[in-house]
Amino acid sequence: MPGTLYIVPTPIGNLEDMTLRAIRVLKEVDLVLCEDTSVTQRLFKEYEITTKTSVFFAQTGLKNIDRVMKMLEEGKRIALVSDAGTPTISDPGVLLVDKIRNELPDVKVIALPGASALTTALSASGISSAQFVFLGFLPHKKGRETLFKEIAESDRAVVFYESVHRIEKTMQSMVDSLQSTENSKPRNIVIARELTKMHEEVIRGTAQEVKEYFQNNPDHVRGEFVVIVEGR
Repeated sequence: MPGTLYIVPTPIGNLEDMTLRAIRVLKEVDLVLCEDTSVTQRLFKEYEITTKTSVFFAQTGLKNIDRVMKMLEEGKRIALVSDAGTPTISDPGVLLVDKIRNELPDVKVIALPGASALTTALSASGISSAQFVFLGFLPHKKGRETLFKEIAESDRAVVFYESVHRIEKTMQSMVDSLQSTENSKPRNIVIARELTKMHEEVIRGTAQEVKEYFQNNPDHVRGEFVVIVEGR
């Protein structure tokens, strides 16, 4: 019988956000593919999981993919996790799922629901998510300014991730790009950082207000950021 790949979300910060099903699956599979074994082992220690792990993501791309495909052909059960959140969402694990769908159509791919910074931030934002566009991480250079113009002109809410190194520059770009499209009702920007962690914070206001908040509170320019821009 062909094997099964389980896509297993892990907490984005608070270790209590594991589901009972995720814990069970991680205990029952033959192998867990992860980004960083030390990160995954901290989670395993919390829940007394002893399953063998293997590094699958790397700076140069996916590792051991042929071995993984062979194991699945042989009927093994494998789980895929990332360091935090749901694998394959703005995550290189999608390459493995794509390869399985194309080359091993009889292998089951079972995705478990669980933690995601995207949905967590939207839930706390107060901005309508009936329709939204998710951009993942914005490019560092090429095409970045064009994207800000598209965000400013979008009728739908736009969500993207940003790093601590670029968040202040991003807010200045948002101020500049939204100025040309603002009408009588300024659009809200929400920045959620350190979600589910001790210093969790959700800031909401105009682009200028949010920019000034971080300028006045430089000690809050830390952690990981989700940016939500209200649609026009």
